[in-house]
Amino acid sequence: MELDLNSILPAFLAESYEGLDQLETTLLDLDLDDGDAELLALIFRIAHTIKGSAGMFGLDEVVSFTHVVENCFDRLRDDSSHLSQDLIGILLACGDHIRLLLKKVETKDPVDHLITTHGNALLSKLSSMNGMNGIDGAAGAGQNSGTKSIESGYAINDNWHISLQLSLDSLRNGMDPLAMLRYLETFGEIVSIATLVNAMPPISSMDPENLYLRFEISFNSPADLEKIEEAFEFYNEGSTIVILPPNSKVSDYVALTDSSNQDSHVGNALVASGALSRSDLNDALNPLDELIEQVNLDQVPVAKPLSDTLAENRGSSQMVESASVRVDSAKLDELINLVGELVMSSAGIALNGASSKDDKLIESISTLTDLVEEVRNSSLSLRMVPIGATFTRFKRLVHDMSKELGKEIELVITGADTELDKTVVEKISDPLMHLVRNSIDHGIENAQMRIDCGKPAVGVLTLNAYHESGSIVIEVNDDGAGLNRDRILSKSIENGLVEEGQTLDDEEIYNLIFKPGFSTAKNVTNISGRGVGMDVVRRNINDLRGAIELSSEPGVGTHFKVRLPLTLAIIDGFLVSISSDTFVIPLAMIVECIELETINDTYDHAKNYINLRGEVLPLVDLRELLTIPGDMAKRRNIVVVQNGHNKAGIVVDQLMGEFQAVIKPLGPIFNHVRAVSGCTVLGTGKVSLILDIPGLIQKAISKQSHDTSIRPMKSA
Repeated sequence: MELDLNSILPAFLAESYEGLDQLETTLLDLDLDDGDAELLALIFRIAHTIKGSAGMFGLDEVVSFTHVVENCFDRLRDDSSHLSQDLIGILLACGDHIRLLLKKVETKDPVDHLITTHGNALLSKLSSMNGMNGIDGAAGAGQNSGTKSIESGYAINDNWHISLQLSLDSLRNGMDPLAMLRYLETFGEIVSIATLVNAMPPISSMDPENLYLRFEISFNSPADLEKIEEAFEFYNEGSTIVILPPNSKVSDYVALTDSSNQDSHVGNALVASGALSRSDLNDALNPLDELIEQVNLDQVPVAKPLSDTLAENRGSSQMVESASVRVDSAKLDELINLVGELVMSSAGIALNGASSKDDKLIESISTLTDLVEEVRNSSLSLRMVPIGATFTRFKRLVHDMSKELGKEIELVITGADTELDKTVVEKISDPLMHLVRNSIDHGIENAQMRIDCGKPAVGVLTLNAYHESGSIVIEVNDDGAGLNRDRILSKSIENGLVEEGQTLDDEEIYNLIFKPGFSTAKNVTNISGRGVGMDVVRRNINDLRGAIELSSEPGVGTHFKVRLPLTLAIIDGFLVSISSDTFVIPLAMIVECIELETINDTYDHAKNYINLRGEVLPLVDLRELLTIPGDMAKRRNIVVVQNGHNKAGIVVDQLMGEFQAVIKPLGPIFNHVRAVSGCTVLGTGKVSLILDIPGLIQKAISKQSHDTSIRPMKSA
């Protein structure tokens, strides 16, 4: 049975991309003054694994390029004194080139001449680094190659001998011996193969997915033992793999045979492969005990099974492999959609059960509802991923930009283990990149300017994430010069964004940087100056039902705070109504509910605010905002909501209780509607709109901003 390598190629690519991400991060974490031996060993293993895996798939371009990079890492393991900022820069570029080659494999596009030329140029730079000459040679010539020992007890054989007894489950586990043999041929010649079939059971009891064959291989190569071992590093521990170097002892060969049977299958295979002559085998099997006593085993390296070597390597690396299963994201999305349908069906059943007034039925439905909620929470947790991987990618961005701009910048990451929905992580990466670039380019000064201002020469850029009120908050802070209020205002007047003489507070002026086309850069560069970055940031964050806050202090720095929902699929909501229309408010944003009539004496109908326990709370009358027809309810309610530090009250007719809402998009035709962020289907089959609370709070605050005597309520 021949394995279809295309079926496991996606897994190889995914693991290789993860390895390259880890390699990039590790290179950036290296201390130039004292190269960390463990980190250097780690990046060597990453390159080694990618090369070995690529060889199994016959990806010659990846193998040949990665081989040179691997040799460089190998030399750095032995002597880290050659480590420099320039060398790290070249190695990072080499990692990018390996990623490019893998992308070509993924898209099934050929590697063109330009890519090959670029790769050769990188290898040339790598080889020209001080002390790194010759790194593109072979991975160590076999010191035993070409020598014919005539010492008694040794086989006169210049070839390596590989004895393979692979696990019965090798084929079932996705391993292909033919791919392994093809990889061996990339750095040597398979002189002969003897295949043992004596373990084959009768046809009636044979399992076609089991591997019953054993191979005795004669292999000619200048490579060393470690190089040959890497061809078998992915086979499990159930395999017995023994590699004998050229001119090994006859006793080592005989140890592979069944010594009780002079005509054993393995012995015949050794003779057929050319490892031993028939006379050598016979002589060795007859006086075996005497021969072993005569040979000093300490003087000759005894080969050991590869599984033992790999186990030692795993132990020395001190890396713990997590028990995880790769699942296609489309399958997760399908699961969440089905769970959403289950939630809606459960709500319908609960509604019908309540109207039946059957106590036993109601109790059973209550149990079912609890189980559905647990299934929902467990399903959503499958899509939750730490944001640390996104943060770590910015290390490379900070490294490259600070070098290009001549600045010294340190990136500090906190809250990397904070989890949020996979979809949110993917969509927030681009806005965060713009914020980081903006802080590096416009915020943090160069070293001399910082010293003149009494600051440390090295600027600090901080990325932080944490959970707050059912949302995730991501902060991007820098200790740079801060935003130039006067320059932003003058540039806005020049661009027609603000009228001459218009009075704006600091917060309103700072938020002008989010306007389309706005930029204070004097010159357009490949980094900034076109006025498209910050506009994209706000638009993308709004599309995620999030919000961004900005604060800045001259000479101290700038602080961006992005607030996002944890998931875009299912939320715990609170159902309210106006006349016959129902709306959903995210439960995590609700602070309290108040009956309007109890505080009616403080309700200013003209200005839409109330005095709530001594603080001003701006209001949004939902009936008035959405022009909903019908008579006003005699008893109305205020739902106090909070987003970040800002609060507002939503005036509604009736409070209907908690509700699990499956979020459905409204479609492009409703893109201009800012009061709602989506919709959901109730148990009755009726569609209910989900309110855009951050947008409504901002609307309530903006409505009050024209009255200088009013200060919108903020949480302590």
